[in-house]
Amino acid sequence: MDLEAVRSSLEASGGDTDALPPRFFDEFVLHGLRIDLIEPGRVLCSMPVPPRLTSGGSFLHGGVTASLVDLIGSAVFYSIGLPTCGVSLEITVSYMDAAFIKEEIEIEAKLLHAGKAVGVSSVEFRKKGTGKIIAQARHTKYLAVSSKL
Repeated sequence: MDLEAVRSSLEASGGDTDALPPRFFDEFVLHGLRIDLIEPGRVLCSMPVPPRLTSGGSFLHGGVTASLVDLIGSAVFYSIGLPTCGVSLEITVSYMDAAFIKEEIEIEAKLLHAGKAVGVSSVEFRKKGTGKIIAQARHTKYLAVSSKL
């Protein structure tokens, strides 16, 4: 096993990452996303899969899918008027199909539960043209608002 190859594959390839703007990652993932519908407890978005968010096989990267679950699954809590979208406790994703470069996808987040401390949303990814499910996810959040000390 070549441990140096493992190290170099995980370490930054150079450049000044401190020069990147705040929330760069969120903007990188969300750029091109359209909000098609927003109502209390439901957010529906769509986007063409851009090359920057794909794996080596030219399809939507699984890590990007999980990031979108986090971001859009959190937005559904704001849609019901919560003052915070909380902190992720658990994200589970079941991957069922691939979405390829330039393919139009639909992402729908629905609120399943919003209690005093914990909330749960579901997020489904579909091919917009056929409705075929790409991935289904569940996102559990800790929602308690921090105290004002």
